[in-house]
Amino acid sequence: MKKKVLLMGASGSGKTSMRSLIFSNNPASSTARLGATIDVEQNHVRFLGDLILNLWDCGGQDAFMDSYLTTQRSTIFQHVGVMIYVFDAETREMNKDLEYYRDCLEGLTQCSPEAAVFLLVHKMDLVREPKATMFEKKREELQKASSGVVITVFGTSIYDESLYRAWSSIVHTLIPNAAVLNKHLNIVAAACSATEVILFERTTFLVIATSTSSTSSPSASTSSTSSSSASISSSTYAPSPPSPSDPHQMHLKRYERTSELIKAFKWSCSRVREEFHSLELDMYDFTAVLDEMTRNTYVMVVVHDPTIETAAIKLNIRMARKKFEELQGDSIGT
Repeated sequence: MKKKVLLMGASGSGKTSMRSLIFSNNPASSTARLGATIDVEQNHVRFLGDLILNLWDCGGQDAFMDSYLTTQRSTIFQHVGVMIYVFDAETREMNKDLEYYRDCLEGLTQCSPEAAVFLLVHKMDLVREPKATMFEKKREELQKASSGVVITVFGTSIYDESLYRAWSSIVHTLIPNAAVLNKHLNIVAAACSATEVILFERTTFLVIATSTSSTSSPSASTSSTSSSSASISSSTYAPSPPSPSDPHQMHLKRYERTSELIKAFKWSCSRVREEFHSLELDMYDFTAVLDEMTRNTYVMVVVHDPTIETAAIKLNIRMARKKFEELQGDSIGT
């Protein structure tokens, strides 16, 4: 099963850098040497079992954009599962960017009306004014330019965890049996007496599913504003408020921070020619076990009960592997 993903935006907006960071395991510091994308670069990324992401990184120079909208229109915009349009947060040519975006959106709605649309306001680390205020202005501007099309907007940067939150939400929409995975993670959580269980894709370490309720899952970390809705990650630049009723409440950014930290640790291991396999953390107030679940996934089990032994958690993971291999091979899920 192939899912076509369009990655579009003006030249220099950071599309290739984020693709390199997410899919090629390169650190943010190495992206400066990447050259501009010429025309369209296609990459086939095996994500889960038979799910393959057909990623089209489209060069953003004016000549290429004009070609996509005229002679290559049907080729570019047909059979699209998701379009990701990237805007430079500090661009001085926003009007031109919006004009190209509207034209691309028109082509998408004509050729792939069921495609999801994600807009990334990128390079947020360069913004000098209060980030939340600036992001809200951009969100409203993009919502207005979308003319009734349902969109999801994220503020991102390659230098923090926000990029992982956005891409986890993007790929989550492409997984056909995500709800089934959530259900079975709840079973694992109950068996381990765990506070939370998270399933990651092996290579990218993007979050696929969690055992928590939908209000906390990466796929539901946005809020709609209307039928022509824009959805935003409201917690990207805001701390999570404490909850006196829940002593084990965890930070709202925990998923993307875990993705970022593990990817950085894996890269450090590769520098010394070592391979990452698993991780155990025994802290004073919780225990976390990160281990292989299937050939394409890792699972993290977080337990606050001090009476639960790490060996018991690992045994439950081992016993769950066969079922999750079956679920991964079932693109429909039952």
